[in-house]
Amino acid sequence: MTSRGEISAIADPLGWRLILGVLISHVPVASLADAASTAQVAVAAAGDADGHLSVDLLADRVVLRLHTAAVGTVTDHDLRLARAISGAVRTAPGHGDAVPQNVEIAIDALDIPLIRPFWQAVTGYVGDPGPPDLPDGALLDPLRRGPTIWFQQMDAPRHRDRNRIHLDVDVPPEHAQARIDAALAAGGVMRDAGAAPAFWVLADPEGNEACVCTWQGRD
Repeated sequence: MTSRGEISAIADPLGWRLILGVLISHVPVASLADAASTAQVAVAAAGDADGHLSVDLLADRVVLRLHTAAVGTVTDHDLRLARAISGAVRTAPGHGDAVPQNVEIAIDALDIPLIRPFWQAVTGYVGDPGPPDLPDGALLDPLRRGPTIWFQQMDAPRHRDRNRIHLDVDVPPEHAQARIDAALAAGGVMRDAGAAPAFWVLADPEGNEACVCTWQGRD
């Protein structure tokens, strides 16, 4: 399997970023009609991309995502598609002021098989193959727009002063420090940087935790 570092080295110069097992690119457009035509160009360039390419149309950008749905991660075929798409769209992929990211919801659990069906039922999520950076059993939005939900195995109940649900925010590596600095400036505290650059654990002024994450440090 191609490593995360190898994927990033190939995809970054093409205007794609690796975020939680998915390549993401934004193509700037001038209108929704322009977005539709750009998406058509991307789909045509990709050829048979079912199970690999997804597209969101907005008035100012086309959001492209590539990964192999059957395995939940980026493959060599996805990298070939990224190259073909980037070569076909008339405006070079870029991200402007909207940083590609993915948000996860992590739920602490003593008995994951007991609680997982509840969260699947209440969200309508599916159990397709999840990103390789998450434990088995993650739940995904079938439209891939909402945050991924995953379950963190606990050996003992959380202390009552610590939350049992936290957010993970996955960003390109060069954006991690800016997010951390902004969170600290907004009153947050750094709880743990021992796993950096894979993730940093921060907390808000009342102790609710969130992690800023990147693909680095996971290969």
